Amino acid sequence: MTCQCPANARLARRNHLRVLAAALMLAAMAGQASAADWIDDTLRGSYTSTAPARWDGFSVGGTMGLSSLNADYGSSTGSQVAYTLRNTALENEQSPSSWTALPSNVTNGRQFGGFVGYNMQWQELVLGFEGAYNRTSSLDSATSDTISRQVTLGDGTQDGVTIRARGNISIVDYATARIRAGYAIGQFLPYASVGVAVGRINYSLSTDVTVVQTPAGGGPTTFVFPTVTQSRNNAFSAGPAFGLGVDVAILPSVFLRAEWEYAAFAPVNGIRAGINTGRIGVGARF
Repeated sequence: MTCQCPANARLARRNHLRVLAAALMLAAMAGQASAADWIDDTLRGSYTSTAPARWDGFSVGGTMGLSSLNADYGSSTGSQVAYTLRNTALENEQSPSSWTALPSNVTNGRQFGGFVGYNMQWQELVLGFEGAYNRTSSLDSATSDTISRQVTLGDGTQDGVTIRARGNISIVDYATARIRAGYAIGQFLPYASVGVAVGRINYSLSTDVTVVQTPAGGGPTTFVFPTVTQSRNNAFSAGPAFGLGVDVAILPSVFLRAEWEYAAFAPVNGIRAGINTGRIGVGARF
């Protein structure tokens, strides 16, 4: 009697391989169908899973937005007026350098940039760190005004003071470093952020001072002082930044972003600047 054990073993192994190959093919087909259904449901807006998406790991993306620059010139021309009227009774007694010569100004512009970050996730809670760079376009503020006052000095002299002032400030670009805290709801990640912004700023200021002086019992004399100008390019200023936004997962590793952010900068030569920005973006998670 001849033993067929080796042949039977080979046959069994071939059957096992056929079953395994068939199982792998079915699993691959099922996986492809599941991924296709997920993408199709997502794009059609019918994906309704309430399980939070994964947000942990590194992320990178690009943004574009619209910004509103609020420039508060306050008493930024004060040092120029004080220099012009130095060692005069007019400045010592009436302090024209403390007068507000320029109004606040609001202008709009565009910006685009990119971000990179890292998130940590505990079920629905998501905490992360993020750095961003934003380049602005046409975010320039320019203003001018004239203020005139009649004052009386201690010796009875009447001085008619006129200050003509011009100011300009532009935000070239700025970077932010911030902490984010979010709560995952299905595909959505609403979040709040707080951090610091550092901006690169160009500015210029100039003033003209004219004084019509009338001594007690005398005739008027007009004094026209030379124009004083201060300007600087690439001045750096830092301040707080905070915002609100939402990320939306459209694919397992791709998300869309919509957010509002406010960045305030410390005064540059007396000019305060703040930026309100609404932006949209797209990012990828790794």
